[in-house]
Amino acid sequence: MDTSAGPDGSRTSLFTDHYELTMFQAALHSGAAHRRSVFQAFARGLPAGRRYGIVAGTGRLLEGIADFRFDQDDLDFLAGTGVVNEDTLEHLSAFRFSGDIWGYPEGEAYFPHSPVLIVESTFAEACVLETYVLSVLNHDSAIASAASRMTSAAGGRPCIEMGSRRTHEEAAAAAARAAVIAGFSGTSNLAAGRRYGLRTVGTAAHSFTLVHDSERDAFAAQLASLGTGTTLLVDTYDVEAAVRTAVDLAGDKLGAIRLDSGDLVAQAHWVRELLDSLGNVHTRIVVTSDLDEFSVAALRAAPADSYGIGTSLVTGSGAPTAGMVYKLVSRAGDSGGLVAVAKTSKDKINVGGRKFAVRRLDDRGTATHEVLGVGHPPTDDKNGRPLLQQFMKDGELLPGWTGPDAVGRARERHTASMAELPRVVDRLQPGEPAIPTIYE
Repeated sequence: MDTSAGPDGSRTSLFTDHYELTMFQAALHSGAAHRRSVFQAFARGLPAGRRYGIVAGTGRLLEGIADFRFDQDDLDFLAGTGVVNEDTLEHLSAFRFSGDIWGYPEGEAYFPHSPVLIVESTFAEACVLETYVLSVLNHDSAIASAASRMTSAAGGRPCIEMGSRRTHEEAAAAAARAAVIAGFSGTSNLAAGRRYGLRTVGTAAHSFTLVHDSERDAFAAQLASLGTGTTLLVDTYDVEAAVRTAVDLAGDKLGAIRLDSGDLVAQAHWVRELLDSLGNVHTRIVVTSDLDEFSVAALRAAPADSYGIGTSLVTGSGAPTAGMVYKLVSRAGDSGGLVAVAKTSKDKINVGGRKFAVRRLDDRGTATHEVLGVGHPPTDDKNGRPLLQQFMKDGELLPGWTGPDAVGRARERHTASMAELPRVVDRLQPGEPAIPTIYE
């Protein structure tokens, strides 16, 4: 499968802004196009009140960069619209990323100014990637960051991603991937299941009950087709009557019932009592209905067994973008060595220079600081954990960072990264970043 192709067959090369290519053309004219450069993707801050972020999307991004090409249709479009001139078209026809990429692995926590992605190549190659880099990292990291707060609030109870109907069809598959990296147990999205090897789940909606002559007929059909381990949706009409009907039909082997409306905390309590009184002590309760991390936290006091989360998740729970930027931080000087460069305009000051990152830990293994070395690794520290890993070398993907197996490894990394952070990260109240970022 061509992972670089969009839903209409377009390649990742046109998932970019017009000015990336006009800069490419102008840099060719000035001679700067082939100047060695270092770009860095980072967030100047976290969304208001958030204490950490989670990196996601890198695997998808790397696959797209590895096959970032301008085919003849792309070139014809650019020529026909006059975006660039003939000389630039000739250079684009031979475009292939040939540089190195480093970054924080997926599943890792990040903080303000963390160098989430570092691209080292020519100016032209790195410049053209800007929009694509940011569109993937900003979306997927926003979803993973929200998902992490939700799985933390769930306290070990499974969360299921089910937001496909609330976002763009391609964003839905990416969101499912990001959610699983941050601890979700599965997704309703079949495209995500196929592309990324994710577990998919789902049974029936209210329409299935409504299309039958009675709720009993609907439940009987579902049980006969899917088995007693299925999940029956019990709030189409009367919840108590539906639970009793479900138990009457399936007995104590009924897998689960789903609640999708009303006061879920109170309802879960009395439904649990009802199920137990009917002998269905092992029938689980799944709750859905516009959940977010705050309602999930409230449900910790209720006997709910798992949560289905949609709209809030795929919109980043109030923070639909991670706010990352992509800035040139170093370029080759007249002597050939790298010199630091940075934007210094008011309110958007950047620190120039290639960054190296370490997470400093105390003697108990708890993170205390994000330490960034500028132009050099931070001072050797026995309690410092290096954060940057190399993903691409000379334009070639290094093994282990892409594909379905990479999602599982990222999920494990998320668990380990969260365990390392101070427990303030479990608080949903607004606050400062869990650990400060310092330059060394």
